[in-house]
Amino acid sequence: MGRSRRTIPEELLLLALDPATGTTAQPQSLDLGLAGAQLVELALAGRIAPDGDRIAVVMPRPTGDPTLDSALELLRRRGSPVRAVHWIGGPRLGLRQTYLTHLERCGMVHAVAGQMCGVLPTTRYQATDTAISREIRARLDSAIRTGVPPDPRTAALAALAHAVGLGKHLYPGNEGRSSRSRLRDLIRHDPMGGLVAHAVMDVQNGVAAQPRRQPATAGSGNGSGRRTTSVRAAVEPSGVSAQQVAHGAAVMARAGVS
Repeated sequence: MGRSRRTIPEELLLLALDPATGTTAQPQSLDLGLAGAQLVELALAGRIAPDGDRIAVVMPRPTGDPTLDSALELLRRRGSPVRAVHWIGGPRLGLRQTYLTHLERCGMVHAVAGQMCGVLPTTRYQATDTAISREIRARLDSAIRTGVPPDPRTAALAALAHAVGLGKHLYPGNEGRSSRSRLRDLIRHDPMGGLVAHAVMDVQNGVAAQPRRQPATAGSGNGSGRRTTSVRAAVEPSGVSAQQVAHGAAVMARAGVS
């Protein structure tokens, strides 16, 4: 997999970066979203595929992206398909920092050292080329404004942005309500993105231990044996649990990111 295309985890993180403060919006849920974005990217690369509410490795060959390949290898070692909620809800220490460092190495952001309260060291990140972030945002805006079904990458990005709560960051206030609603609705345009986005929201809502029932869909009796993930009525993502907040705070403390 070449570097001519930005990955969905990279784009999700660039969307979350606040250009004014250099911090990331929704930091506690963003790690979950990045783990989910890795699954979508691996699926688009043909390495994994959904099996109901589980994820199966179908081609273990590396993609050439070290961060994605690390996730692919961990999935391969499981030996059997893993539920998306269990994968996304697993330990993700430092995943956000890993991608920030990766973006810095690729020249898409640069680190700015600082201090909190004049004592605690912090690191903020500024985009080196704001045109990249504007292009990513423009794709979402276009899909929301025109109603034309977006390409799978944009649909998955929209689903994940909604799942981690970026809607209020991208389209704030009462005037952004309709845009947030349409962002949520884009989840139906990509089955894998929908599966992963719902898994992210399930982890945040503390229902990861409960298996998702697969409702029958029209045409499911065609003998193919494949089940399509249904898109339930999505709601605004709820707040993360105390455990998630504590975990996110620990990650930021170790990484020095505010």
